[in-house]
Parts: sequence; structure tokens; C-alpha cells
Amino acid sequence: MTKTSAYCWGPEMADTSSDTLLPLGASPRNAWKVNAGAVDMTRDPVPVRPLSVSDNGRSLTFDLGRTGIVVIDMQNDFCHADGWLSHIGVDVTPARKPIEPLRKLLPALRAQDVPVIWLNWGNRADRMNLPPSVLHVYDPDGRSIGIGKPLPKNGAHVLEKGSWAADIVDELRPETGDVSVAKYRMSGFQDTELDSILRNLNLTTLLFAGVNADQCVLCTLQDASFLGYDAILLEDCTATTSPQFCMEATLYNVRQCFGFVNSASQILEALGSNE
Repeated sequence: MTKTSAYCWGPEMADTSSDTLLPLGASPRNAWKVNAGAVDMTRDPVPVRPLSVSDNGRSLTFDLGRTGIVVIDMQNDFCHADGWLSHIGVDVTPARKPIEPLRKLLPALRAQDVPVIWLNWGNRADRMNLPPSVLHVYDPDGRSIGIGKPLPKNGAHVLEKGSWAADIVDELRPETGDVSVAKYRMSGFQDTELDSILRNLNLTTLLFAGVNADQCVLCTLQDASFLGYDAILLEDCTATTSPQFCMEATLYNVRQCFGFVNSASQILEALGSNE
């Protein structure tokens, strides 16, 4: 019986003879090899690729081969002057600070085969999966421009999947091979497929970036920690439009209870020294 020596993912697979074991799985990181007469459930080993950085003077080493980055809510509604936050009078300048560090970091991570996961608000048009408690946060009097309502300036529906408002900002566009996940709460794990995707990608360490640090980023990072993932918050790729003390409390709580804090600049430096 012939065993494929390497995966050829998709319809372009050259060897389709009946005795060839073909990959079966959404990701080569977590796949069986099968044919009509056999099932091989062994996974190909992932080489350990350690990368060392630091957090508050303490050395921190993680495995690039089991690491992904989760970029949260870098969307027009939060980061664009014509988006929802700006419409309600919030200065979105702080929310744009992660853009440039991410523009440098993401290509370097993709080059290292580190999965990029875009986690964004992308609500149903009928809002049927959203309870009043979530709607109230964004529409406290029932008359405000909240989730699903059109923005007066351009008519885009707030945080609705498929709308300009929910799109990722132009400066940060997903690329082929990236994974996009819609979320409906401040935590990206609640009522979504995020955990299943991360496990199919065979990830144990998650880098966190995006906005707002003290809200959706922190809630998602906390849930990741509760589920057993190793969590690293990238300080220069994370921001908030909340007061500065909220950012300081977030950094303290991450270090104290849920994981570690690092930066894109440190990771880029470490990647450069590994070459």
C-alpha cells in the first residue's frame, strides 16, 4: 500500500490511484490519510520551532509551529473616521495605532507559516442571535444608532456581516490562507466556531492583537486561557479608546492571571536573529 510522502491539498492532487492514502481534513495540521481499505489516523509531526522573547525581564519561549495570531475588531466601525465609534463622538485615533505594527508583523508571521485569524463582529441582519443585553450596550435608549442600524453618513449597517461598517480597515486586508471568524459577543469564543478552528490548526499558543484591549481583546484572551491555550498579548498591536487606566489594568490582569505581554517589535527582532 502506497503512503503519500507529502500532502497535496485540494483538487490538484496528482496521485489518485486506489491504493494511495489521501489526506482527509480541513487543515494539513490535523488530518487523517485514507483510502477505501485503510484509515491512518496518525498526524504528521510538527517540528518544534522555538522563538524566545521576554516579558518584564523574564525570558519567554514559545513554539512558532504551534502558534497563531488572533487579530480582533480592526474594523471600520471602530477604526475609521466614518465608522460607528466616530459617529457617536469617540476619537478613533487610538484604535488606529495597531495598524502599522500589524502591517509589519503579519507578513513576517505568514512567512513563518503562522496562521492569521481575523476575529470580527459580523452580526446577522435580523439580529436573532443577539439578546437585549448585548443590544443595550450599543443602543442604551432604544433610539440610538446601535447594532444593525444604518450609519447616517453612508448607510452602512453597524457591525453587520457584509456591510462596509463591519469590514476590516483597508490598511489591513486578509490574504489567501488567512482565516476569518465572525463573532457576536465581546468574547470571540461565545457561540462561534473559533475553538474548533484553532484546534484544527493544531495551535497551543495564541498571540492577541486588535481593539478594544480592555473589552473584546481581553474577553477573548481570558476565554482562551480558560480553554487551555497559552496567551500572549502584543502591547504595540493592541489599543483601546477607553481611558489609559483601562489599558494599564488590562496589561496588569493579563500578566497577573491569564498569560504574558510581548510586542511585535520583539517578535520581529527575534525572527530576524533566528535567520
